[in-house]
Amino acid sequence: MYVPVYPASPSAALTAAIIETGNRPVPIDAVTHLTTKRPREGWGVAVVEISDDAGIALSTARKIHSDHALPVLLVLDRIHTEDLEGQAGFDDFLLSPIDADELRTRLSRLRSTGGNEPGEETLYFQDLVLNTATYQATVDGNPRDLTYMEYELLRFFVENPGRVWSREQILSRVWGYDYFGGSRTVDVHVRRLRAKLGEERSSWITTVRSVGYRFG
Repeated sequence: MYVPVYPASPSAALTAAIIETGNRPVPIDAVTHLTTKRPREGWGVAVVEISDDAGIALSTARKIHSDHALPVLLVLDRIHTEDLEGQAGFDDFLLSPIDADELRTRLSRLRSTGGNEPGEETLYFQDLVLNTATYQATVDGNPRDLTYMEYELLRFFVENPGRVWSREQILSRVWGYDYFGGSRTVDVHVRRLRAKLGEERSSWITTVRSVGYRFG
């Protein structure tokens, strides 16, 4: 499985141990990289190594845990164990020096019982994240205030990238067969979505002349 590792320059011992367990470490230096570097197979368990600044590492672990619903394994020296008292946002910890067999067991246990990435409840496109359970949308970690139908339209586009859809097809798929509004409704909502996505990302939704729209 792919294992995001914070910080981006983990100890050589940790990197070697993860590889020895048969997993693939992916160094990250920001929580947003969980979106931009996310592999097609998805993440498994996040590993956060505590070295000098325990506060920043623990804060990062909490954001990974809360924003991405990933189980988090902390790796730390024994001198840092007192920093864990009263802290939340992690599922287990491992003391160094690292034993690869123990690491393998803890990673496996966390993946199977410690909570999993939302999977079908979370949709991704570049730095866009849609949580279909909470109807939240974020771009580069920043929330976007979408109406219900704007969200549903964006969700439809993300789930069906690359293909050209006519306005009538979009109306049928997003608004439903019993919707009696005209195709102008689609144009209005696309215009609003582009504005809310921002100038740099408005080009994700392409107008195909005389046909409709394509996403991606």
